[in-house]
Amino acid sequence: MEGLQHFLSYSGFANVTVGHLIMIAAGLFFIYIAITKDYEPLLLVPIGFGIIIGNIPFVENVGLQIGVYEEGSVLNYLYYGVVKGIYPPLIFLGIGAMTDFSAMLSNPKLVILGAAAQVGIFITLLGALFLGFTPLEAAAIGIIGGADGPTAIFIASKLAPHLIGAIAIAAYSYMGLVPIIQPPIMKLLTTKKERLIQMKPARAVSKKEKILFPIAGFLVTGFISPGSLPLLGMLFFGNVLKESGVTKRLMETARNPLIDIVTILLGVTVGASTQATTFLTPQSILIFGLGAASFAIATACGILFAKVMNLFLAADNKINPLVGAAGVSAIPDSARVVHAIGMENDKNNYLLMHAMAPNVSGVIGSAVAAGILISFLL
Repeated sequence: MEGLQHFLSYSGFANVTVGHLIMIAAGLFFIYIAITKDYEPLLLVPIGFGIIIGNIPFVENVGLQIGVYEEGSVLNYLYYGVVKGIYPPLIFLGIGAMTDFSAMLSNPKLVILGAAAQVGIFITLLGALFLGFTPLEAAAIGIIGGADGPTAIFIASKLAPHLIGAIAIAAYSYMGLVPIIQPPIMKLLTTKKERLIQMKPARAVSKKEKILFPIAGFLVTGFISPGSLPLLGMLFFGNVLKESGVTKRLMETARNPLIDIVTILLGVTVGASTQATTFLTPQSILIFGLGAASFAIATACGILFAKVMNLFLAADNKINPLVGAAGVSAIPDSARVVHAIGMENDKNNYLLMHAMAPNVSGVIGSAVAAGILISFLL
């Protein structure tokens, strides 16, 4: 009986709390919306299951070495790639190998929309400072507005490692919920007439331009923001592998098996880091609220700046303001949402490729913003 009682004291049933049940329900919700709604399933399924893994109750600090925060556990070793910022650059390598910058190169003025959307980062930073977060914490929280999970994790690992779990979950949650969050803002800030604007077809981009851009782009952004070198270096390197035409095997490895493996490890360990005993705090709730505000502000800034640009453009060269919403870095989901809303209003209005321009520039912009914040605050 004594042995049975000892066994039961170590079981999950004896150690479960309301917090564990709340987080397990959250993990199940992530999996549900990923499967039934097809919202970022490659991210939300690993994160959702990771949340369940991290919230199976166990007795802590008795040498079991199973929790993500317990020194020597398998999960702790895998989580090292998050804490030390190893996974985000590898994700960027895969993104670079998948990304076609043609839309951006064919219509460079749309890059401004990607930059405008990053305003949400700095407005949220100010809001976080007002709510009592330290400058380092506020900068890490603000980057959620870029809707770029790897960048959010990278800057949090440098500036506020103790907030990585909350920041990563918030960033990836809002990336997955792009089809829910963005459409109401897009419809609220645009008129029916504006949503019907049809943009000129993009010009063809030469192979030489495609090869030179990642090299020139990295040199410029690297000199401007050295703090972003690990992210932008891998992003542009991946794009060189794609566009050079002579490294097909490396490109295929970066854009398929490598990014898939890292996404699995990143998602599961980030999810597991939401262990109720350390995750469910007032700070985490504030971070989720600030993250939502940051994402909404970034979306609105992109749309509003497109409307401002239209004041100075010829009638036959107007920008559909919906495209500005794609300035956040949720690639390619934001661009797809823009296209879907455009098609709702006009079945012949194809905005996808136009929206990809601010979308990919938003990826670069959020990484540059992260590097600038790191340079200022460290």
